[in-house]
Amino acid sequence: MLNQLIISNYALIDSADIRLENGFTVITGETGAGKSIMLGALALILGQRSDTSAMRDKEQKCVVEAHFNIKGYGLTPLFTSEDIDYDDNTVIRREILPSGKSRAFVNDTPVTLNFLKELTQHLIDIHSQHQNLLLGEFTFQLMVVDTVAGNDTIKTDYQNEYHKLRQLQKERAKLVEKNEKQKADRDYWEFQVNQLLEANLQEEEQVALEKELEQLNHIEEIQSALSIGQTLLSEQDPSVVDMLFQIENEISRVAPFINQGSELGQRLKSAYIELKDISVEIAGIVTATEFDPQRLRWVQERLDTIYSLQQKHHVDNVKALIEIRQNLEEKLSMLNSFDEQLTKLDQAIKQQLDSVTKLASELTKRRKSVFPNIKSTIEKQLHELGMPHARFEIAHNQSEQLREDGADEIQFLFTANKNGTLADIPKVASGGEMSRVMLSIKSLLSSTKGLPTIIFDEIDTGVSGEIADKMGRIMQTMANDIQVISITHLPQIAGKGSQHFKVFKNDDADQTVSQIKLLNNDERIEEIAGMLSGAQVSEAALTNARDLLGTN
Repeated sequence: MLNQLIISNYALIDSADIRLENGFTVITGETGAGKSIMLGALALILGQRSDTSAMRDKEQKCVVEAHFNIKGYGLTPLFTSEDIDYDDNTVIRREILPSGKSRAFVNDTPVTLNFLKELTQHLIDIHSQHQNLLLGEFTFQLMVVDTVAGNDTIKTDYQNEYHKLRQLQKERAKLVEKNEKQKADRDYWEFQVNQLLEANLQEEEQVALEKELEQLNHIEEIQSALSIGQTLLSEQDPSVVDMLFQIENEISRVAPFINQGSELGQRLKSAYIELKDISVEIAGIVTATEFDPQRLRWVQERLDTIYSLQQKHHVDNVKALIEIRQNLEEKLSMLNSFDEQLTKLDQAIKQQLDSVTKLASELTKRRKSVFPNIKSTIEKQLHELGMPHARFEIAHNQSEQLREDGADEIQFLFTANKNGTLADIPKVASGGEMSRVMLSIKSLLSSTKGLPTIIFDEIDTGVSGEIADKMGRIMQTMANDIQVISITHLPQIAGKGSQHFKVFKNDDADQTVSQIKLLNNDERIEEIAGMLSGAQVSEAALTNARDLLGTN
């Protein structure tokens, strides 16, 4: 329940500290005194976006703070999910800075507006006059039925399974669309794959072929250089090898007589052996190196094939061409397995559809089961509220198309007249009748929804006298289960409150300020008498006020 509301620098309020009790609280005041300012401040607590125009002093920040007792509401998991400290006595605070920036806190931890909305939807319901229009909206009507039927768990299960079904259906549609698009490319892909397969590409061959082509293009230079080298090394007289052999013999002969002679002899011997081996190797290369025009032509054609494929596919190496071929093969494989994939998806969709349909049928059964209770409860209250001929029905149709909320199409129908034709509520109900229908529905919900606090903003519009008295009694009864706060202009309802606040304006030379005051019993008598008789309070009005308060 809402224990305390602290407001500073908001609209006409400089500062206010409102301490609320459980039960039925009423708020009264002259038109324009600022009764609805509290609702505007509470709207910030509920996550409504802020506006600097709401700030009384544009140089100071605006703060709205609400204290709730949330023990037993089962909200610990919600706090845990957001890493926020849970406390049975939870404080929600909104701040609007002069810069226009807004901040929100829960138990002094910064939170997002989305979290604020998610939390406060479990704490408070504000009913303003425009909400009467919800009576004609399908989503509101379905919410009423589901709340009375206690469908939270099964509806969550249904929606989870429905979303899985929709996801499978989307996957199927994407698969079919993708297959249709790719079918047009099948022939081209097959041509490309065959072309790459025929090329029989090897990852390292391009480098080897390019090196071989260089060799073949310079074969004459290579042969000339090798021949000259071989001649100089071993074929001319004397050759380099022969001369080195002779030098080595000479040095070895005198080696014992000179420093390092033995070392020089060994080095010359090694050089001789190395050059002799080189001469033999060059001779072998010369013999093996021949100009082969057919090989040259083949290497050039092979490289042309590789370069052409690289240019076509916008790559610069054989490895990339091989990867392209593999990717195309995978796409063709996917195309070839389309029927198999589609069959699997169709089977999964059928299975999921069976599950969703079963849950939808259970939802329908549970919804229809509470129609008589809703009808009888609302009609009974409407009769008590001065509409003895009022009838209320819930029309139901089974939709062939499953939706996120099930397969039910419902409509609230109403008539206030004897033998009247049932019709959509906003089309046939006056403002006062709509207020009474909505109060009856809210009363029904208060005993089933478990919402701790409900605020009525002049739900009594369009009614008076005995009907107002009965509306007050309904709110009193509702307050046995939840905290009820009513902003009212009717004395019959004000007299039913267990706690009574008055909103009034104070004017001085500089400004107008709205204030809110908790009235004691004598002040309540004066306030209600004024509501009965106007500015001039008569003794009869005071007596009547005492009667309404039950103090005579």
